[in-house]
Amino acid sequence: MTVVRCDNVVHIYRAEDDDVVALRGVDLEVGQGESVALLGPSGAGKTTLLWLLAGLLRPSAGGLHVLGRDVEKLSPGALSRLRAREIGVVLQNPARNVLAYATAAQNVAQAQRIGRTRRPIGELLERAGLGHVARRPAGRLSGGEQQRLAVAIAMAHRPRLLLADEPTSQLDRASATAVIELLRDAASESGTTVVVVTHDPAVGTAFDRSLTIRDGRVGSEGKDGTEYLVVGRDGSVQLPPALQEILPPGTRAVARALPDGVELRREAE
Repeated sequence: MTVVRCDNVVHIYRAEDDDVVALRGVDLEVGQGESVALLGPSGAGKTTLLWLLAGLLRPSAGGLHVLGRDVEKLSPGALSRLRAREIGVVLQNPARNVLAYATAAQNVAQAQRIGRTRRPIGELLERAGLGHVARRPAGRLSGGEQQRLAVAIAMAHRPRLLLADEPTSQLDRASATAVIELLRDAASESGTTVVVVTHDPAVGTAFDRSLTIRDGRVGSEGKDGTEYLVVGRDGSVQLPPALQEILPPGTRAVARALPDGVELRREAE
C-alpha cells in the first residue's frame, strides 16, 4: 500500500517583496512500513516537504496523497483529525515536542487522549529507555531523553505515518543512536511508515531508503549502499557534489546513448 504519493508537488512561500519557491516538482512514493530519510543541504526543501506530508502546509501545485487522502481536498478540521489519529510528528527542537510541566507518563497519556488510542504507557516508555523517569517532569529531562520522549509521544496512538524533522541534530552520538533505533523499530515492528529529515548522511544509511533533495527536487536516491540519480519529469538530472567537481555547473557536456544507459562527457575543447 502506498502511504505517501507526491506527483510534481510545488510549494511557494508567498511574500510581499518576493516569492520563494521551496519545492519545484517533487515526485515521490513511500510504501507501508518503509523508512525513508530525506537528505540535502539547508534550504533544499526537506522540512517543507515534511510539513506538507503532515498537513501543516498545502502544496501550491501538484498532487499530494497521504494515507489515501487527497490533501488538497481535506478541510482544516479533517487535516487536524488525520494528524491526531494517524500521523505522529517529531519536531527538531526536543523541548517543542513535550509539555515541560507534565511528567513523561502524562505527556504520553495526553497524546493517547488526543489520538483516541490506548497503548500501555509503561511499556512504551521502557522501550524508549525512559521507564526510570516516567514520573519526572519533561522539562527536567536531558535533551536526549526529551527527544526519545518525543518519539514515544508520536508513537503513542499507533500512527500509520511517523514524521521526524532533524530528530538527532542536537544530540550526542549515543542519544542519536537511541532515537534512530526507536524510529527503525516503529517501522519494522509496528508497520509504521517513517519519514525522517536529516542533514547527516550517516543517519540516512540507517533507513531503508535515502532521498537527496537539491534545489527543491529529488536529485538522487540511496538504497542498499548504492546511490542512484533520479531523472526528473523534464529529463533533468542533478549530479552529486562529487561529480559536479568533474562537470561544474555551466559546463558544456555531450550525452551519448549506450546499450545500457547514457554516457555524459565534457565537450572536447
